Amino acid sequence: QAQLVESGGGLVQAGGSLRLSCAASGRTFTDYAVGWFRQAPGREREFVAAIKWISSPDYADSVKGRFTISRDNAKKTAYLQMNSLKPEDTAVYYCASRLGGTSRTKVEYAYWGQGTQVTVSS
Repeated sequence: QAQLVESGGGLVQAGGSLRLSCAASGRTFTDYAVGWFRQAPGREREFVAAIKWISSPDYADSVKGRFTISRDNAKKTAYLQMNSLKPEDTAVYYCASRLGGTSRTKVEYAYWGQGTQVTVSS
């Protein structure tokens, strides 16, 4: 899991939707959990969602019911579907991967993408 590349960010009005993608390199994608984190200006990077097994995703309370994390192991890609977006969701969104199960702790993720900007206007 040497490289992760995010895409899909952009500008959207409140109430709208975006889908972020995280494409991974390497041959053992299924061994890795994928997490999404976000960082707003002046704030620490925070956990958004994570997935290892499709049946057991994990979400921050602030996005539960609005965001959906998924993965396509054949494409080595993870997704974050974001619905009912709010201005407070504005941030740079990062995907990250770690060997093993999911975690909400950013220091436990070894690999990171470059980030993609999501801006939600009111």
